[in-house]
Amino acid sequence: MKRMREIWRRSRVGRSILVTIAIFTTGFAAGSLSQAHTSAQAHTLLGDNEQAFEPLWDAFSIIESSYIDPVNVQDLVGGAIKGMADALGDPHSGYIGPELCPNSRNFSGEFSGIGVTIKTDEDTGHIKVVTVIPDTPADRVGVAPGDVFHKVDGIRVSGMTQAELSALVPGPQGTSVTIVFKRDDALIAFEIVRDVFEIPNVAYDIVGDKIAYISMLGFHDLSRAQLDEAFEAVEIDSATGLIFDIRNNPGGTLASAIEIGSAFIEDGVLLRQVSRDRSEEVTRATGGFANIELPIVVLVDETSASASEVIAGAMQDHGVAAILGETTFGKGTVQNLPKLSNGGCLRITVGRWLRPNGHWIHQQGIRPDIIVERNPDGDNSDAAEYDAQLAAAIQYIESLRD
Repeated sequence: MKRMREIWRRSRVGRSILVTIAIFTTGFAAGSLSQAHTSAQAHTLLGDNEQAFEPLWDAFSIIESSYIDPVNVQDLVGGAIKGMADALGDPHSGYIGPELCPNSRNFSGEFSGIGVTIKTDEDTGHIKVVTVIPDTPADRVGVAPGDVFHKVDGIRVSGMTQAELSALVPGPQGTSVTIVFKRDDALIAFEIVRDVFEIPNVAYDIVGDKIAYISMLGFHDLSRAQLDEAFEAVEIDSATGLIFDIRNNPGGTLASAIEIGSAFIEDGVLLRQVSRDRSEEVTRATGGFANIELPIVVLVDETSASASEVIAGAMQDHGVAAILGETTFGKGTVQNLPKLSNGGCLRITVGRWLRPNGHWIHQQGIRPDIIVERNPDGDNSDAAEYDAQLAAAIQYIESLRD
């Protein structure tokens, strides 16, 4: 237990949430739409909606001919696309311009960036640093948790979404980005040289009476291999139980969620996807069962989202694990990231995903079998010192042997 606490103390990644500055991970991707297909479809739709688009052409004509200063047509087009995406009222859909789109499509688990996780403050709308990954560029220059993003290479970030900021900060290894943070009442500028690093995604230990503990912070191309390595490291066949911790896990790719879910579910439905035409696609376990015949507890909290909820929901429905913790985030939609002809991307919700039992968890989350707050006394100053949810999971597994 002491060794596990030291792992988390050093990394602090185990307490991070939502988005890593270098990869676009809120939610999961379910494929991509071809540029040719979207262009052809747009022309077809325009024919049916030509009259509805007339005010848009009117506005464009007036701005281009009458605005006091010369205008950049591409900026106007980008603004119009952003406006259409924003009009959907969907926080998971949005427009990413051509200068940022290439940095929004990496799910490899290794990338070039600065090495922090972020979240948006619900009260102020500001985007702040939650975690600084050890031995990354941000860590080396002194970026600290709580720092609020103010400018990136001279660009004000006020009003940006997490997706836009997450795409703006990364870049090729060895290049520099100047970021101004607000820390308390002061503005602090850092010139940060981007570097390639792997997200510290897995921690493991033996807790209680020979109970294996494995935590994962995201799901990407490397995750299943990392999970299998963790199984081997904790000698899972000799363990008396398994605690699988996906708290603070915002999700990742659908492919990775299927691979991870298949490790715990030998056969059966993992999720159902419902498209716009109400057709349903059923995804089953892939056959990658890890042959774990132990009592399993899955730890979740309010930041366990998307692909994390796919896995927790499938394990709960199939009865292969007890879910313990707090109700999850509640993201039951699927996004694609098609590229547009101007080089930008449109992150757009294209479907709903349902649990194997057919329940849609969107904005409701997954209710644990055993409700336990992480820190019942409300003290979050150092969750590694006492984790009520982990303690309850250990007690639950040990009680099965009494």
